[in-house]
Amino acid sequence: MSTSTFHETRFPATLSFGSSGGPERRTDIVTLANGFEERNSPWAHSRRRYDAGVALRSLDDIEVLIAFFEARRGQMHGFRWKDWSDCKSCLPSAQVSFRDQVIAIGDGVTDVWPLAKTYRSGLQGYTRPITKPVAGSVRVGVAEDALVAGLHYEVDITTGLVTFAEAPKEGMEVTAGFEFDVPVRFDTDRLATSVAAFRAGDVPSVPVVEVRI
Repeated sequence: MSTSTFHETRFPATLSFGSSGGPERRTDIVTLANGFEERNSPWAHSRRRYDAGVALRSLDDIEVLIAFFEARRGQMHGFRWKDWSDCKSCLPSAQVSFRDQVIAIGDGVTDVWPLAKTYRSGLQGYTRPITKPVAGSVRVGVAEDALVAGLHYEVDITTGLVTFAEAPKEGMEVTAGFEFDVPVRFDTDRLATSVAAFRAGDVPSVPVVEVRI
C-alpha cells in the first residue's frame, strides 16, 4: 500500500478493545497418490484479520465508527489498529524494555535497522517486521547498554526504521523494545447498521484486514 493512501491515525482504541481476530496463513497443500502431502506457503509473513463489530457497545460507538469509516473512504485509506492481545515487544503483562528483542548484529557500517518481533516455540521461530511503532514507546540498546532517543538514535514511527548516530560496531547485539500498531484497512466498502437490531443485542460485522507497508 502506498504511504499516500495510509492515514497515520489509530482506530479508536475503545472500539478495538474486545474485538475478535488474529493472524492467518496461506498454505497450499497437495495430496500425492501415495497419500503423502506436499505443503508450501507463498506468504513469507502472516496477515491479520479482525472484526471490530463485536466490540461495539452503544449507539454512540456506531456514530464514532461511521465517522472513522467515512474519513477513511471505506477501503481506500489504511490506518493503525491496536491489537490488544499482541501490541508489545514483550508479554502483555510486562513493561517494555530495550532488552526485549534482538533486531540486529552490528557490522560497523550499517546505521539503519528495522524493528522486528520474533515469536519462538521450541526450536522454531518467526520474525515479524514492525512498521508502525507507537510514538514515544521505542527503547533501544547496544551490547546491553541503553541508548538515549534523540541523541544516539532516531525512530521513524511511520516505517519502524531506527537510525543510529553511529553504526553499532561489528558483533554488537542491537536490541529494542516497543509498543506497536498493525497497519490495516477496512475489508468492506459498506457498513450495515440497524438501530433496532443493535438494541436487541445484535452487532454489525466490521471486517478489518492487515496491509503490507
